[in-house]
Amino acid sequence: MAKELSNREENYSLWYNNLVIKADLAENSAVRGCMVIKPYGYAIWEKMQAQLDKMFKETGHVNAYFPLFIPKSFLSKEAEHVEGFAKECAVVTHHRLMTNPDGPGVVVDPSAKLEEELVVRPTSETIIWNTYKNWIKSYRDLPILINQWANVVRWEMRTRLFLRTAEFLWQEGHTAHSTREEAIEETEKMVQVYAKFAREFMALPVIVGAKTESERFAGALDTLCIEALMQDGKALQAGTSHFLGQNFAKAFDVQYQSKEGTLEYVWATSWGVSTRLMGALVMAHSDNNGLVLPPKLAPIHVVMVPIFKTDEENDMIIAKMKEIQESLNKLGISSKIDNRDNLRSGFKFAEWELKGVPVRIAIGPRDLANGTVELARRDTLTKSIQPAEGIELYIQKLLDEIQENIYNKAYKFREDNTFIVNDWETFKTKIEEGGFLLCHWDGSAETEERIKEETKATIRCIPHENVIEEEGKCVYSGKPSSRRVIFARAY
Repeated sequence: MAKELSNREENYSLWYNNLVIKADLAENSAVRGCMVIKPYGYAIWEKMQAQLDKMFKETGHVNAYFPLFIPKSFLSKEAEHVEGFAKECAVVTHHRLMTNPDGPGVVVDPSAKLEEELVVRPTSETIIWNTYKNWIKSYRDLPILINQWANVVRWEMRTRLFLRTAEFLWQEGHTAHSTREEAIEETEKMVQVYAKFAREFMALPVIVGAKTESERFAGALDTLCIEALMQDGKALQAGTSHFLGQNFAKAFDVQYQSKEGTLEYVWATSWGVSTRLMGALVMAHSDNNGLVLPPKLAPIHVVMVPIFKTDEENDMIIAKMKEIQESLNKLGISSKIDNRDNLRSGFKFAEWELKGVPVRIAIGPRDLANGTVELARRDTLTKSIQPAEGIELYIQKLLDEIQENIYNKAYKFREDNTFIVNDWETFKTKIEEGGFLLCHWDGSAETEERIKEETKATIRCIPHENVIEEEGKCVYSGKPSSRRVIFARAY
């Protein structure tokens, strides 16, 4: 096989890193903890970005852009916020280099020290709310519904491509509202947008719920999330939506004049997803042959590989493939003809399997004579012979079927690895096997922290869907509990 992979069952972490690199999604850069997203990986991100952007705009949001650099004093205005991000901040102290007077190279020019140090954006609440102060004077100025596509820097010590890097790409929505109710409605609306995107485009079954107080975003009154289960039994937080209350409005003195003429503080939300979704896509669906991409996010839907012995056969096959390609184009189905003459067909098959292209067509002289094609599905690794006539319509239906099949497989995996657990001994055993554990919890941060210390499991969310409301006893403390929450080890 081309670019042979590590085995997923033997070493999941190595398999993941191996696959990201060998499928040409990304690679490590010369800058510690940062990555280069390669064209094929970026093409997938662009499809994610385009769809999410469309969904944001359908819900009334518009895009803007705010500075990469944030005055350090801004972060100190919201105490909980700065505490949450202080250890991850990269700080700019000088604005110029100079030739090293003591030898080769360059050094920081000591005379170019900034009057106020600048933090490289870890998230944008502070710079945005400082800006909103200038925009908001009256109830007529509200709501403000803004999103920005940007990069952020969080100085992570242990990094992994897409899942946790010092710099990553994301979108962050920041909205301002006149009432608490409107802000809460926005928070709930956007987490559902993320859930819809994950389910319908990523083929990723996610659970929507609320974070516990200790797991909330720094500075938020409430954090909603979507949680997914990866194939190694670990959870991945795939997106968050935060109700910020009036914390940032008060920190930056953002008030508006109400209809009644009174001055009121604005209510806020923020919400975001990042290139971490790329990691989720890889880990949720892929196998030992490579990526398995849902058709709705695949840069190439169909790859066509000619099988031939003579130049004349190749010319006739390529001509037929171009006909098929034209028909596919009309249906909005992207395709590629792999006519590289320096590679055997078997190598090409393995390479496109590695890259997760949903459908592969092979045509040889016999297929040409019979008016057929050999069609292979990436999701099931099965092959069939199909009539060449009308193949574009067959593929159109097949892509929908593949999308659904990938989702159903991931959903079944999650259901098969979700367990109701009632006692601590069973919890300790089950958490080693992985999966979602539905358990009673007494609601205390102390119990939550002790479970984390003893098992490395965290409460992923208090689910909003398929809620199990029942009286019971906390799995750890034995104290009364009225509902179950989801525990898991996580990325």
